[in-house]
Amino acid sequence: MSKFLIEVPHGEDKLSCMRAIQIFMTSGSHFLTHADWGCADGEHKAWLIVEVDNKESARQILPTSYRSIAKIVALSRFTNDEKDDLSSKFHQ
Repeated sequence: MSKFLIEVPHGEDKLSCMRAIQIFMTSGSHFLTHADWGCADGEHKAWLIVEVDNKESARQILPTSYRSIAKIVALSRFTNDEKDDLSSKFHQ
């Protein structure tokens, strides 16, 4: 399995925040009910870190209305041995 960061933006008004939080909390998905939110600091996004097979599996975790606007990033860790050969880890 791979690890992904999912970033889900929503509107900046209070109603949009409340709606997004409500949708996530009532989804029944363990991932969504444990999202981290930036709304209280003016960053109107939710973040999740998930371990799934691929980006599409990560996208499928989200409620349908948020799938097309979510940013999904594959996460990696580098060892000391890999630091000299980082070029093989990057997609260009």
